[in-house]
Amino acid sequence: MDVVSDAISAVRIGRPSSQRVRVTGSWCARLAPYDGAGFHVVLEGRCWLLPDGGEPVELGPGDAVLLPHGTGHVIADGPADAARLARAVPFEQWRAGAGSLAGRREPSAADDGTAVEMLCGKYRLDRSHVHPLLAELPPLLHLPNRTDSADPTGLTGLGGLSGGARAGAGAGADPGLRSAIALLGHEVDERLPGSGVALPSLLDLLLVYMIRSWTAEHAAPGSRAGAAGTGAAGTGAAGTWPAALGDPVTAAALRALHTDPAAPWTVERLAAEAGVSRPTLARRFTALVGRPPMAYLAWWRLTRAAALLRDTPDPLAAVARRVGYSTPYALSHAFRREFGTTPGQYRAGPAAATTG
Repeated sequence: MDVVSDAISAVRIGRPSSQRVRVTGSWCARLAPYDGAGFHVVLEGRCWLLPDGGEPVELGPGDAVLLPHGTGHVIADGPADAARLARAVPFEQWRAGAGSLAGRREPSAADDGTAVEMLCGKYRLDRSHVHPLLAELPPLLHLPNRTDSADPTGLTGLGGLSGGARAGAGAGADPGLRSAIALLGHEVDERLPGSGVALPSLLDLLLVYMIRSWTAEHAAPGSRAGAAGTGAAGTGAAGTWPAALGDPVTAAALRALHTDPAAPWTVERLAAEAGVSRPTLARRFTALVGRPPMAYLAWWRLTRAAALLRDTPDPLAAVARRVGYSTPYALSHAFRREFGTTPGQYRAGPAAATTG
């Protein structure tokens, strides 16, 4: 696989969850910090997101927001002062009052022109071995809808469940992300045939596109890293991984390592794969990735082994072969040195990993 796919696969647990809600009037709801990643997609109307310790962000139709580190936050009909934030209703309680919209296709007769409809959800993540690409993501990733009213993509009809003012094109300038959000807007009625398969798959696709959009926006020199309101806006510097994925030499080496981590890689072989000399590869890779090529490969093999131990019933010998270790003993020795526990204890779970 590629770096982004592998980075997500290494930490993702189970299926994403989501709820579609519609609310009118004055409202303010709090989502507590979460050991995963949260997201919101605005299908209709406008609202505000106020992250803990961050600046408020106004959201409009077609906007998507990812909180990759599970930052606690408030969503509300407008800006909120400290007193109002303190009175924010817990999200689950608020959602019960607002009403889940599964199976409802038309706005309520009580709508007063201030209606907001959103898809709110979470991705479950195992943060014990997070890839540095994901660790570099800002606390809040806002991808605003920048498509003009003419909607040259032709996606408007897909966005809202009743058409009209709802989100048709997706966030930012990425046509793939626009398409994913448009399809989500069409699919959120859980009574549609096959939606039990389609919706989780589209949510996984949404996560990929949001991360891909951020990396693409910040890969080029002089990119608008951290620029609010323009594309994949976040807080703080973009870090080095977008540059690593945008550098042809480093990207070629990373692609080779992630495509076949079990291969007998050497710096010479990687340099040949990238079409540069050994010193050039070592210098550029280390500067952008933060560790030399062989050190990164050793870390990635063990991280991949941890994911296989967590997600598959494969015996240790098979796991060792898949990640480039000649014997289970060699893998066990390296695994314990890196993670402080044996593969068997890791597979058994946190309680077993803390004994012995």
